[in-house]
Amino acid sequence: MLKGFKEFIMRGNVVDLAVAVVIGAAFGQVVTAIVNGLINPIVAAIFGKPNLANVMTFTINKADFSIGLILQAALNFLFVAAAIYFLIVMPLNKLAERRARGVEVEPDPLTTDQQLLTEIRDSLRRP
Repeated sequence: MLKGFKEFIMRGNVVDLAVAVVIGAAFGQVVTAIVNGLINPIVAAIFGKPNLANVMTFTINKADFSIGLILQAALNFLFVAAAIYFLIVMPLNKLAERRARGVEVEPDPLTTDQQLLTEIRDSLRRP
């Protein structure tokens, strides 16, 4: 029973998933700091409020409606998506392109034995 559990835990995809979750949580804090420290102050400078949650609010029959809350959530999503794209996805894609262009695998030079065997093979093919 413990052997099976150990094999399950030590599988590459389980360990990779655990690492991804931890790194994702840490990166989430970085993105939140960018949004709160840079983007939201820009929004506050433009609209005069720290966020849009209280913009365009109205009440009908004691029910509160907030268009600004929807706009704030949409903008936060766009800011997070843009931060992830421009800070992570785009640089990694550029790096992958550079690696793909620079990698041309050349075969290793043949050893003396391999050269001799190649000559023997070629001579046996000739009629």
